[in-house]
Amino acid sequence: MNLIALQRGIREYLVQGSDGIRAQIRGEAGPRLAVYHHAYRAQLVACLHDTFEKTRDWLGEASFDTAARHHIETHPPHSWTLNDYGDEFVQTLNALYPDDREIGELAWLDWALRRAFDGPDATPVRTDGLGDIDWDCAILRVHPTLRLDPVSTNCAAIWTAISRGELPPAAAQLHTPMALRVWRSGLSPNFRVVNALEHRALLMAKAGASFATICAAMATGEEQASHYEIAGALLAGWLHDGLIVGVE
Repeated sequence: MNLIALQRGIREYLVQGSDGIRAQIRGEAGPRLAVYHHAYRAQLVACLHDTFEKTRDWLGEASFDTAARHHIETHPPHSWTLNDYGDEFVQTLNALYPDDREIGELAWLDWALRRAFDGPDATPVRTDGLGDIDWDCAILRVHPTLRLDPVSTNCAAIWTAISRGELPPAAAQLHTPMALRVWRSGLSPNFRVVNALEHRALLMAKAGASFATICAAMATGEEQASHYEIAGALLAGWLHDGLIVGVE
């Protein structure tokens, strides 16, 4: 057996549980292969523990480990780095806990914050000089670490309480549609709960819509504030948070 065949055989044993490699290894292979089998899974469980720390604390270690082992059996690593492992763990948790939506949403927040920390750098625009921009034609460039996802539960309050070492609130459904906005400011990952209007505006900005188009989409029929004022207030908040890294 050549080296590449041996490596492929061991990988099949680790990932799929195939026993074909046993007969091709000299001596008693069982105990030696069992060491690799255990170490492979233990390392991936530890990786998920590290990435989804708040989700683990909410679920409890025993339940989390059960979910992690299920995920490992159905989702072997597909990248050269373990930093990428866990990108489908949210889907696994949603399938295992379909009636507990806060679990998958907590996991999404854990994952998005980790990816924001590892994401590319970008320098926010300076607010001085923005008065010279033709806002009818301007296109906003948002921070490359920005991630957005709709939420239906109080997962953000649960995450915050756990991070502070406080007793988290009971899971609850939100009364109105909301979303999580995750990004990195300097070296610190951040998140904020935003309403559906801001969620839609940021999705448009990420897709390259002009600021004028975003303004038009903010029309709500409310007399107390024009859609330009609504969009302007959102832009001010994005600039303050360092979300805008370019205006073209």
